[in-house]
Amino acid sequence: MERKITRRNVQELWASQYPEVTRWLTKLQQKEQSALSFYWFCQWAHKTPPELLALKEKDASVSPAPNIVEKLLDDFCGNESADFTNSEKYLSAIAVKSFFKWNYRDLAKASGVVNLEKVKPYNKQSKEDFRRLWNFALNPRDRALIPFVTCTGIAKETLSNLTWGHLEENWEAKDLPCLNIGSELLKGHGKGKYKGVRQVTFLTPEAKRELSNYKAWIEDKLGRKISPQDHIWLTLYRPYEPLSYAMLGNQIDVLSNKAKVPFSLHDGRRWVNTALEQIGISPNWARKIRGRKVKGEEAPYSQPAINQLKEKFREAVPLLEFISERPQVPKEVQERLAQMEAEQKELKQQYGIFRKARHIKAEVEEEEKCEDGEHCAAQQIVGEEDLAGFLSENWKVAAVLPSGKVVIQRA
Repeated sequence: MERKITRRNVQELWASQYPEVTRWLTKLQQKEQSALSFYWFCQWAHKTPPELLALKEKDASVSPAPNIVEKLLDDFCGNESADFTNSEKYLSAIAVKSFFKWNYRDLAKASGVVNLEKVKPYNKQSKEDFRRLWNFALNPRDRALIPFVTCTGIAKETLSNLTWGHLEENWEAKDLPCLNIGSELLKGHGKGKYKGVRQVTFLTPEAKRELSNYKAWIEDKLGRKISPQDHIWLTLYRPYEPLSYAMLGNQIDVLSNKAKVPFSLHDGRRWVNTALEQIGISPNWARKIRGRKVKGEEAPYSQPAINQLKEKFREAVPLLEFISERPQVPKEVQERLAQMEAEQKELKQQYGIFRKARHIKAEVEEEEKCEDGEHCAAQQIVGEEDLAGFLSENWKVAAVLPSGKVVIQRA
């Protein structure tokens, strides 16, 4: 019985037959999905990869070129049958163009256009949803992964290649540990318009706690201390290999289904972006946190700039954290509480002055007076109209009473 081709076995059962395909896949990171998407097109067209390349060669020998492959791809993308969804046709179009590009037979850019109008709304989780998802995680790795992706906004492709060295030194002692990720792990891999892009993001306190727990757990599994070169996200069983792009997605799917909470790793990025919007962060700072190209800014990754970014990120922490069920105090209530605290502080200060004045008054009344009862006392209480005269005679102000009168004493 013929085995069904899936993302997991497409390279072994199909792609490995064709040197043109295996050579192409060495250029890619997402090999499994790209191979499967290309396989779908080949099956639909009833053509092998060498036969498709031969059609493109035929194009080159005729003028004007009939663009046979481009038209075939247009037919595939415009096919209204239920065999493929719009997103599957979109992925296939990307894979087909990529295959021809890396075999030095570029297709016309106008071919293979797919309308990706979204039919279903994006998942929109609440803190309760994330808490449920986290509670269904049955091992320290997954319990660390959920708060990690929902506070850092790191993409799935980057997660699969992330190492402990991307965390700042002595990160477990920092309140908001920083992750500084170079362009080679981000979208575009530092080429062309993506050159110089970095992602600077941070862990919330609860994400740091869970990551620290996972670190201790995986060190016990490995039987050694982790090194900066070790991948962060590993399989749970020997030989504890790095989780691939596909494995990360599969693990999240399993957890999502168990918890009955629709969730993808990209939802974590949307959660972070929503929190950043709520605190009114500048678009450029939000791009740094998400690992996107910063517009119109030179050298934005100096340490002072990172420190400023961290302080702004701190405002988003209450919005990002979800493990602890803490009631959220509305902003206007926080402002009113701060105002009341300032008023209370002012009243305490005034009361302290009043008590001091009463004490001074008592001392003045007990002071032994001279014959005229005025000039020998060490302190006196006078009205504002008499103050200037006393000041000219070398007296100084000791306190102002609530009544408006002034306590003076000899200089």
